[in-house]
Amino acid sequence: MQPDISYHPDLAKLRARTARRLAEDPTLPQRPLPAGFPPSISGPIVWEGSDWTDESQWVYTLTTPHLHEIDCALAHFESLDKPLGFIARDTFPLPTLAPELRTLAAVLYSGRGFFVLREIPVDKYSPRELAIVYAGISAHIGSGRGRQDGTNAVLAHIKDLRVSHAHVKGATGNSAYTADAQVFHTDIGDLIALLGIQTAAHGGVSRISSSARVYNEIAATRPDLVAVLADDWPLDRFGRTPAYVNRPVLYNADGHIVIQYSRRQLTGYGAQPRSPHIPPLSEAQAEALDTLHFLADKHALALNFKKGDIQYINSLGLLHARDAFTDDTEHRRHLVRLWLRNDELAWKTPAPLEEIWRNLYSVPPEAQRFPLEPEIRKLESGATK
Repeated sequence: MQPDISYHPDLAKLRARTARRLAEDPTLPQRPLPAGFPPSISGPIVWEGSDWTDESQWVYTLTTPHLHEIDCALAHFESLDKPLGFIARDTFPLPTLAPELRTLAAVLYSGRGFFVLREIPVDKYSPRELAIVYAGISAHIGSGRGRQDGTNAVLAHIKDLRVSHAHVKGATGNSAYTADAQVFHTDIGDLIALLGIQTAAHGGVSRISSSARVYNEIAATRPDLVAVLADDWPLDRFGRTPAYVNRPVLYNADGHIVIQYSRRQLTGYGAQPRSPHIPPLSEAQAEALDTLHFLADKHALALNFKKGDIQYINSLGLLHARDAFTDDTEHRRHLVRLWLRNDELAWKTPAPLEEIWRNLYSVPPEAQRFPLEPEIRKLESGATK
């Protein structure tokens, strides 16, 4: 039987579950860490939100010469008359900005794991031009673009689609397509890029948190939960075959602590409730899942996402979330997402994720699809996911 746990974490339920489990077995906090997992992780990827006092510490502001260089690169790519999948460092040349972007890419893998590029004049461009500019700049951060669905779309729109796409089955089965809060999770792939086309009227704050900082606290206080997180979990595939896959949530890959999961695959969400005929979570897994969320929230940094900003995040090393938001007629929150990988700087992919990563980054340029308007992610069959 599935534990009493839902997509939106409940702190009171977590506290009650923790108290109940510790009463049943007071030795849980004395359990050893699983083999291969260190007592703690150190380095610049380990931080707390309170460590950052001013956004100038993570915001890189484009200059007027940079913006001119971007326009020249756009004109150059257009002159090549190539499909958008051929956007790359050499087809979108940035002579002076490219070295700066290479330095920032290193921050994602060997530094704090995030930065914000400010700001692209989004209203200046047509949707197609903006896609070229966004993908062109991002090619200098990560040359690999990951497929976002079964139709080889490499660009995804994150927007409240409950009204415009109400006719699409399963449209509200993913909180990304609603104005609801998104709880802490990770995307698949190495890097996430999010371009802000428009901000919400109210709310929608983006929050990020260091996975290694969360790990350090769990390892120090509840090492038994490290073992739970590092064991296999049944991840729902929402009607596909097979119905679920078993995979850990937590990995130690070549000295890097990696947390990789989407909460809705474990609890269901909205129009996609958890499939009834797959193995339920255990009480230990329910406690571990909520512990991850609330520790990530405890140590999180809130990012002030402005229109025209591009937010880059190391999805292997950071968890992210989004506050609920409210749109109005003039402000409808709209982000565009890329999944990237920098093969020169990349961390070692955890072994259970290698096949997923190979599939993710295997779309040849001529097959890459760039949806210019919002759509619900699809399977190869055309069904929504």
